[in-house]
Amino acid sequence: MSVYEILALAGLAAALAGAIYILTNKDPAESPILAAALSAGFAAYTIGTIMTEGVSLVWTNHTTNMWGVQVWWDLLISVVVALFFVAPRARKVGMKLPLWTFFVAATASIGLLAMVSRLFWLERRAG
Repeated sequence: MSVYEILALAGLAAALAGAIYILTNKDPAESPILAAALSAGFAAYTIGTIMTEGVSLVWTNHTTNMWGVQVWWDLLISVVVALFFVAPRARKVGMKLPLWTFFVAATASIGLLAMVSRLFWLERRAG
């Protein structure tokens, strides 16, 4: 098994653990610290990937074949759906949605996790 396969399986295991947590808890905790840590960790991994392989491969990976385009579209759809659910709550606590949307559009999950972290923090502070 290659390192890439191990990393892919580790990501799948983490996603399944998160899904199981969400499904088995009637009121899952909204942790600004966990969201911030996930954002920072994924940002660090992304920076390492860019330093190792360059930034141009992001585009190449998503435009080389039909599967690459499918994954690209899946990412775009997922980010827009997440923003659809996050934006009303963010608006209620006074977050600047155009700036956050630009950040999310530029960094996908990194920005989305940072936005959710900020949202959770602001909601806790208000409530």
